[in-house]
Amino acid sequence: MIDNHRWQAEFPQANGLCYLNHAAVAPWPKRAADAVSAFASENLQQGAQDYPRWSRAERTLRDQLRTLLNALHSDDIALVKNTSEALSFVAQGVDWQVGDQVIISNQEFPSNRLPWEALAERGVEVVAVELGAEPEQALIDAMGPGTRLLSISSVQYGTGLRLDLPRLGNACRERGVLFCVDAIQTLGAQPFDVQQIDCDFAMADGHKWLLAPEGLGVFFCHARVRDQLQLTQHGWHMVDAIGDYDRVDWRPARSARRFEAGSPNTLAQQAMSASLSLLLEADMNWVAAQLDARVCLLAERLQALPGVKVLSDLRAGRRSGIITFAVAGQDHKALHKALMDRGVVCALRGGGIRWSPHFYTPQSTLESALAQLAELITQTSDNNPSR
Repeated sequence: MIDNHRWQAEFPQANGLCYLNHAAVAPWPKRAADAVSAFASENLQQGAQDYPRWSRAERTLRDQLRTLLNALHSDDIALVKNTSEALSFVAQGVDWQVGDQVIISNQEFPSNRLPWEALAERGVEVVAVELGAEPEQALIDAMGPGTRLLSISSVQYGTGLRLDLPRLGNACRERGVLFCVDAIQTLGAQPFDVQQIDCDFAMADGHKWLLAPEGLGVFFCHARVRDQLQLTQHGWHMVDAIGDYDRVDWRPARSARRFEAGSPNTLAQQAMSASLSLLLEADMNWVAAQLDARVCLLAERLQALPGVKVLSDLRAGRRSGIITFAVAGQDHKALHKALMDRGVVCALRGGGIRWSPHFYTPQSTLESALAQLAELITQTSDNNPSR
């Protein structure tokens, strides 16, 4: 059942706006905007007089992310600029040998492709697997003696295909393969458990389902592999004895903070912490159920429109917060522009139009977007009677 009332005050969006683009860049909740405003006011009036409070806020954010990831300890959490940076830490940190293989899918966003392809000069081969009807088995079958690492998105950004991560994690453990998960299309939309999936690395930006600003993300690095990654950035914030600026001998922090070279993004931390407080208050199981109800409603109604084919896998366990569809006889680029011009904020992805609501999206917004799409399809048919 869709709840249209709880949390609505947190998202006072413009009248007529149908925001269905959380898989790209999400709006902030009101509490995040308020946190940024308060932080700006504090800086205006007193600068960094209370910097210790900012440090406490940073620790709070690590704890919130630890909870969302179900990591064993906040020491497993690094605060990074974005998903690409975290993936690059792994790609540039592993002690690669000539002939090593990295397995990815052929549907990955460039963030989870380019860092691995950049290793070609070091003799590392990237194997892009066609996922097909049995995506996990296809990835497992691709593993061979030279496979060093599997890096896969928890949800594929184009079609919203959701993968069975525990199965992949188990296969990696059995074969001694490092397991890296780009969780940007899951974290904040559905429960995500690094212990259950038994991954070595996981990362996500804050600006999608976590409802936070761009420029701040999370990097989970399991304690068992932390020392295996060679550090590629160094600075005052990544040392063990942080704050002891006169010390001439140093070593990296034992925790994942070793991946945070310099000054933190204190402004974005305030906003992200506020946004995560909303998700944690709402409870991720409830968030996932509400989001799924919206996706199912869209799927049912989309499939009833003439010429519409849903490209996303709608089976339980495969569904995500993304629903991508194509319309027969339509120029999808033109259709996307027409929808955007009408205030239906969405994306052109995966061979069609990608809609991505969130748990708070009112049913009236879904109905309005569907009505706008139906009208555009009718107009096209009227203008092309031969079709």
